[in-house]
Amino acid sequence: MASSSSEERNHKNASSLIDELQFDMDDDQPMVETSGAEKSLSMKASAEQSDTADEIWRNIENNRVRFPTNRDDRREGLKRTTTLKSPPGAEGEVVVSTTDDSSNQSTPTSPTGTDGGGRDGESSDKEKAGRGSLENKSILKPSPSVGTSLLNLVNEGTGAKASGTENGSPSMMDEAWERLRSSFVYFQKKPVGTLAAVDPSAEALNYNQVFVRDFVPTALAYLMKVPDPEPEIVKNFLLKTLHLQGWKKTIDNFTLGEGVMPASFKVMYDSYQEKDVLKADFGGSAIGRVAPVDSGFWWIILLRSYTKCTGDYTLAEKPEVQKGMKLILNLCLSDGFDTFPTLLCADGCSMIDRRMGIYGYPIEIQALFFFALRCAQQMLKQDTDSNRLIGRIERRITALSYHIRNYYWLDFTQLNNIYRYKTEEYSHTAVNKFNVIPESIPDWVFDFMPLRGGYFIGNVSPARMDFRWFLIGNCIAILSSLATLAQATAIMDLVEERWEDLIGEMPLKIAYPALEGYQWRIVTGCDPKNIRWSYHNGGSWPVLLWLLTAACIKAGRPQIAKRAIELVEQRLSKDGWPEYYDGKKGRYIGKQARKYQTWSISGYLVAKLMIENPSNLAMISLEEDKKIEKPRLTRSASWSCSR
Repeated sequence: MASSSSEERNHKNASSLIDELQFDMDDDQPMVETSGAEKSLSMKASAEQSDTADEIWRNIENNRVRFPTNRDDRREGLKRTTTLKSPPGAEGEVVVSTTDDSSNQSTPTSPTGTDGGGRDGESSDKEKAGRGSLENKSILKPSPSVGTSLLNLVNEGTGAKASGTENGSPSMMDEAWERLRSSFVYFQKKPVGTLAAVDPSAEALNYNQVFVRDFVPTALAYLMKVPDPEPEIVKNFLLKTLHLQGWKKTIDNFTLGEGVMPASFKVMYDSYQEKDVLKADFGGSAIGRVAPVDSGFWWIILLRSYTKCTGDYTLAEKPEVQKGMKLILNLCLSDGFDTFPTLLCADGCSMIDRRMGIYGYPIEIQALFFFALRCAQQMLKQDTDSNRLIGRIERRITALSYHIRNYYWLDFTQLNNIYRYKTEEYSHTAVNKFNVIPESIPDWVFDFMPLRGGYFIGNVSPARMDFRWFLIGNCIAILSSLATLAQATAIMDLVEERWEDLIGEMPLKIAYPALEGYQWRIVTGCDPKNIRWSYHNGGSWPVLLWLLTAACIKAGRPQIAKRAIELVEQRLSKDGWPEYYDGKKGRYIGKQARKYQTWSISGYLVAKLMIENPSNLAMISLEEDKKIEKPRLTRSASWSCSR
């Protein structure tokens, strides 16, 4: 009798653990009483399902990867990647844990850091059998708005076949690869990039060029390609853009900084020399005649991705590549009049390359700046000159992370603090350091901010806070570990809570909300392309899917990305892979959107490849820097109960 009772308890425990993996859309289904025979069959099925789940976790652990730890071990660090692991006090969630695996390389551990049997690894064999093999393992946290079995998601992630087209719609993946290949640009018979778009129905304008930022998702797609990555085009691109960096850059008799990278380039035939030549644009042909601040950062980040994927350190260690990195870094780390560690930028210096009120210290540039600095730490060679530069990088990283984490972060509590700020505070004891006037807070923020969630606002400068949501800056903050674990979780919470606003019917809003009426006229200068809910002014950009997917995996919330991918698969290919969508929900193809936009295609491919194989995240993500002090997410000292 005792043995029978113990076995029944074991089966019940295993069954309850399997139930934790399931998420049903209909929570109101009536419960039906079952007979003894049915209960026996149910317990047997639960035990079999437990065995299946145990096999899934073994597959995940066999493919675990880890990220680099610190600058002192840069070369070895590039070989490490992440571990999907459950942190203390966060049961039922998968987050990216940053662990040093130097002492555990030959013996994989369970996701909780124990021997897999219990919390302290001291449970008896009978207790282990009773609880089943799933207890204390990391369980993917479901998105509240997604009705699907998490066990199926894990099966999809670990059982994806080499073709990379077994899930979703194989024909869409095949079409994407074919169209991506057709956009290749060749120079001296070698692929050096991809056209921005291949739309035969529209005038080429500058869409027949290779843009640095546009090429990044294409490069990642070919680095992640299964079964055989194709890094050659990435290497060629890195070297050609580096060559262009060395050109003398002049706009209206003014010479740009030596480290500026081009926004784009194209291959042209020189009839005089009777050969193909490269022609670069450093901002002189752009809409606003603004140099691209983000190009150099993306170049450093992509160089690290290439090194991480291929293990080819010879490229990063080439003297010309080392010099190119140093020119970019010296340009950004040069002394000036700033009292902040953030970079001062003009409007139109990034993906939002038109007048949209992002002048000052936009979050996208600051997050990319932080990401590039940390990537450079790993790739600069050890010598006297580099060591001095690395010291400057470390000091800037510390100051920049403190500034962004404290002054750009907004959640319900901080919004309430700002709402109650005092003004005209003097001396170093001031709490309202930027003298932000509470009356300047726009009305929409109070309705938009949920009790659960938060984000990095768009801009912070003297007497000015831009409270708009910008997706790129927030996702890059997660991937670079500029955002703390608590902040990354809050950003994902916000995306879930405001799904209809930020995702809508076609992912993803580049900025929210749109500028309208008088504000649109003043901020954009009546820009007819950036009308409300269009283009950069609240338009929906499918290319951003890869950034959201990477951030979701890093934050342990892949279900959010999976749902967004499913939305994209319903329309993107049928609509002809447009550049962007218009409308508050992203329902309509953009008014001036190009069809067969290359980064819309590659963004989808990268998102799919990462969902099918989360270890790909290692190419575009960094672990948390333990030396950087985390901000205290508590109420500001300006909070007062008295009036």
